[in-house]
Amino acid sequence: MQSYSVIAVTGATERKQLSVLCADQKFIAEAPVFLVWVADLARLDRVCELRGYTQVTEHVESFLIPAMDCAIASQTAALAAESLGLGICFVGSIRNNPQEVIDLLELPQHTFPIVGMTLGWPAKEPHLKPRLPLPAILHWENYQTDQDTALLDYDRTMAATGIYEGRQVSMPDKPEVMENYGWLEHSARRAARVVRAGMRTVLEKQGFGLK
Repeated sequence: MQSYSVIAVTGATERKQLSVLCADQKFIAEAPVFLVWVADLARLDRVCELRGYTQVTEHVESFLIPAMDCAIASQTAALAAESLGLGICFVGSIRNNPQEVIDLLELPQHTFPIVGMTLGWPAKEPHLKPRLPLPAILHWENYQTDQDTALLDYDRTMAATGIYEGRQVSMPDKPEVMENYGWLEHSARRAARVVRAGMRTVLEKQGFGLK
C-alpha cells in the first residue's frame, strides 16, 4: 500500500527549526536537504472515502505497517544516494519532539514522523563504524541466546575506535563513572533510560490507537 510519505525540507529557517527540535544537532541546519520520512495513512483515508469505506487505524498493526514502509523506503533512498556519491545521516531524534514536528510540517491525522535524514555532499570521506559480527545477528533454525563472545569482541572493537570519547551517556546513579566505557556500557546505559515517554500520547492524538 506504500503507506509512507517523505517531506523534503530545503528552507534554511525550517531546517534550523528542525535542528533545534532534533537535539540541537547543527548538521541538520547545515545540510542542503533534510528529509522527514512519515508514516502515512492519511492518503488511505482518502482512498477509502472515494470507495465508500472507513479506514481502521486503531490497532498496533495499523502503525507497524507504515513504520516499516518508512524504514524500507528510507534505507533504499540512502543506498541510492550513496551510490551517487552523496552523503546521508539518519536522524532518530526527529521523534524527540513529535508534536512540534507535526505542527511545523503541517502533518494531518493518521501521519507520524518516523525518522529524519540529512542529504548532501560529504565534506570528507565518512568514517565507517564497525558493525556487530555475524554470529550476533544471524541465527540458524532458532534464536541463539549464547552471544557473549561476539558481544565482548564487538565491545573491544568499538572501544578501540575512540568513538565514545566525549559521547558518554550519563546515568543518575553513575554521573561521573566512565571506566571501561565501550559499546556494552554505552548501549546498556541508553537502554536503561526512559526516552520519548510522551510519544504514545502524540500517536493517539494523531489517530493511531495502538490497541
